[in-house]
Amino acid sequence: MTQITQDTVVQFHYTLTDNDNQQIETSLDSDPLAYLHGHDNMIPAIEEALEGKSAGDTLHLTLSADQAYGERQEGLEQRVPIKHLQGLPKGQKSWKPGMVAVVKTDQGMRQVTVIKPGLKMVLVDANHPLAGKTLTYDIQVVDVRTATDDEIAHGHAHGVGGHHH
Repeated sequence: MTQITQDTVVQFHYTLTDNDNQQIETSLDSDPLAYLHGHDNMIPAIEEALEGKSAGDTLHLTLSADQAYGERQEGLEQRVPIKHLQGLPKGQKSWKPGMVAVVKTDQGMRQVTVIKPGLKMVLVDANHPLAGKTLTYDIQVVDVRTATDDEIAHGHAHGVGGHHH
């Protein structure tokens, strides 16, 4: 049985809950998440906890804000052209305060929270929506396999739950 080490593709299901044991999200009703281990594609504390595990293993992992998405920082409000916001939920015609959007930045895609939408510009909080929170991950490792040369060259997993070119 393959163990999770550098350059393995890991597929897992997870359920994420907050400090009050309220479910934030889960992958159980969709494909498992896939990532290339050892290539900075996963929260470091999760990747560290998965090291050496195999398919069928489970983890119950509680991460402090520092280990997860960092502490909330003041002053990260920004005005962004509304056309740059992605991810409007199905059925919604416009952005509303509290909605989470995705914007493309120099560091890649980033989640932001809408504070105040306008006609052309929207005020967003650039803190990750989960910043400042203690989070608990219940993880179920579904599959572990050796990465392909292409995946290693590209730095991410391909196929179901991973990246599609």
